Amino acid sequence: MHIPSGASQTIDILSFTDALALSGRSGEYDARRWIYVPDFYTEYRYILGTRGDNPLICIGINPSTAAPDTLKSVSRIAGGNGFDSWIMFNVYAQRATRPDDMDRELNRELHEENMAAFRYILSNVAQGISPAIWAAWGTIIEKRPYLPGCVRDMVRIGEEYGAHWLCAGKRSANGHPHHPLYLRKDEKTESFDIKNYLESLN
Repeated sequence: MHIPSGASQTIDILSFTDALALSGRSGEYDARRWIYVPDFYTEYRYILGTRGDNPLICIGINPSTAAPDTLKSVSRIAGGNGFDSWIMFNVYAQRATRPDDMDRELNRELHEENMAAFRYILSNVAQGISPAIWAAWGTIIEKRPYLPGCVRDMVRIGEEYGAHWLCAGKRSANGHPHHPLYLRKDEKTESFDIKNYLESLN
């Protein structure tokens, strides 16, 4: 379990660019296969996933304790839907196993660096492929009022790269996309109308 030491506004945040430049040097995982930014355990995480030309980009709410060689459920769904890799990304980059421990107020700096990471992910999808973004945050998006706004920023960035949105499994009564846990091993992704969904949150 990861419980934040305090509000993320109270700690120094390594920019995504600097964290990316330093990643892969620890020798604790195969950097030819994995992308992990930052590549050391800290109060936030921008990216965790495997390298490939056509990743399934899974979007949760916020990271917890995962590191390389974890997140088997995401890997399984990606492989079963024809993707050569997967990326675990999050609406908000602060680590907190319990969403109730997330920042009460948006840390603008952390959010902007997280969006820089999102641009990087989309820009590295192979040319000619529409980036596939899997909405998978469940009902936890209701935990903080700033979270829908973070998703809206992601949608705008996704439009620049011609991304398309997906979901998997049954949606909640309020239309929230299913979390990756407890999905069938052979669950298929389907198109997700992200704009209509965001309008329903107003």
